[in-house]
Amino acid sequence: MNRSINVDDGMRPIRRRLLGLVGGCLAAMALATMACAPAKVSETDERELGAYEAAYIDSAVHSINDSAITGYVSALGRSLTSHSSRASLDWHFTVVDTSLVNAMALPGGFVYVTRGLIEQSDHADELAGVMAHEIGHVDRRHSIHQLEKRGKRDLALLMLCTLTNACRTLGGAIAVQVGADAVTAQYSQHDEAEADSMAVVITVRAGIDPEGLPAFLEKVLKQRREEPTPIDAFFASHPTDEARISVLRRQIARLPTSSRQLSHDTPEFHDIQARLRALPKPS
Repeated sequence: MNRSINVDDGMRPIRRRLLGLVGGCLAAMALATMACAPAKVSETDERELGAYEAAYIDSAVHSINDSAITGYVSALGRSLTSHSSRASLDWHFTVVDTSLVNAMALPGGFVYVTRGLIEQSDHADELAGVMAHEIGHVDRRHSIHQLEKRGKRDLALLMLCTLTNACRTLGGAIAVQVGADAVTAQYSQHDEAEADSMAVVITVRAGIDPEGLPAFLEKVLKQRREEPTPIDAFFASHPTDEARISVLRRQIARLPTSSRQLSHDTPEFHDIQARLRALPKPS
């Protein structure tokens, strides 16, 4: 999807809410920093913030519009979110047409996965594991807690820098550094570990093998050593090392044996990969 929006008009409803929350601190336009006193963000405010930022992202990136591909990813996403503690959110799933390997989630239930992530996944449980990790961040409201603590967050810049190469065109080196800082500061180690743990719980509840997430992380860690691009985008927002993978595998090993007889792969997933690879290469 590639549409334009009026940033100021789109910001008005959420600006009014944020004004009340932070005692007169104006919410900045997209791609500007929100510098406000710490505040509590309600679920309603979270949804409005996510919806606004999603509209901005959708206007700035190219997304896949193939109904079979988007339908598969949305169905997988709904299967996973139905086993989270926030199943009632109005979840949205978008496939971004870029070869970069990544996934990100906005507050309120807006999840983005890249074409590169789907193409680089060897099995369906790998894609599911990465998506469940992002759902875990939303489930635990990690971005919102960061916003409440810091009083500053530019989620739109974060998403654009993570999902695309846009930071290379937003004012040169300064913009690139701002984008990198936003990405690397997004989640604490605790947040990442908690989202990993939630991914194991969510995938198992959905009947999917939780081994998909550590298997994917192990693979991209190896690929990064051999060929950094386009894998580096994933590591910018998902710091990964052998210790993280080991913790995940220890959690999985503690599962009851009966819980480990789960779906590892499906023909439908590989059909979707074939449809993606038949599409024109992203520009």
